[in-house]
Amino acid sequence: MIDKLKSNIEDCLICEKKLPNRPRPIVQFSSNSKILILAQAPGQKAHDNGIPFDDLSGNNLREWLGVSREQFYNSDIFAIMPMGFCFPGKGKTGDLPPRKECAPQWHNLILEKLEHLELIILIGQYSQNYYLKYNKYKNLTDTVSNFQDFLPKYFPIVHPSPLNFRWHGKNKWFKEIIVPQLQNKIASIIKKNDKK
Repeated sequence: MIDKLKSNIEDCLICEKKLPNRPRPIVQFSSNSKILILAQAPGQKAHDNGIPFDDLSGNNLREWLGVSREQFYNSDIFAIMPMGFCFPGKGKTGDLPPRKECAPQWHNLILEKLEHLELIILIGQYSQNYYLKYNKYKNLTDTVSNFQDFLPKYFPIVHPSPLNFRWHGKNKWFKEIIVPQLQNKIASIIKKNDKK
C-alpha cells in the first residue's frame, strides 16, 4: 500500500498549470520513519536532481540535527514531507510560497503510513501555521523560542536557508540554546531505535 501511495504522489498533476516546471513531487518516507521533517517546498536544485535538501539549506539543517547525509537520507529514520511537494517558482526575494493544494491532498495519507513516528519537526512559518494553527505564538520567533510547549509531538524551528542570516544575527539564542536541545532529541530517538 505504501508503494501505491508513493506512485500516486509521483504521478500527481494537481498543480500542473500553476508551476514553472513539470510537476516533480519530492517526498521521502517509509513505514519505519521515526522523525518527520515538515518543510516548505523543494527548491529549483531539488527539483532538478530529485533530492530534498541537497543544497546549503540542507547542509545547515543536517548540522542543526547533528546527523550525517547517510542518516538524513535514510527513510527508516527521517521522513521528509514539504507543505508543497513541487518547486513553486521564484519570487522577488526568494522562492514563492508552497502551493496550498498538496497538504490537504496528501499529508494525512502519508501520516497514516508513518506507524513509528516519534517527532515532527516543523520548519518555518508555513508548516507551523498549518499544524499549530491557534496554538502557535504571535510570530515564528516566539513559537521557536517556546518549542517546549509543543513537545513531545512537534519541534518548531526556523527555516535553514542561508537567506535567514539577518534573523540568526538577531537571534543567536537559536544556535546556542535550541540547536543543542534539538540535537539531543534527535540523537536519543536514533540511539533508542539502534538498540532494537
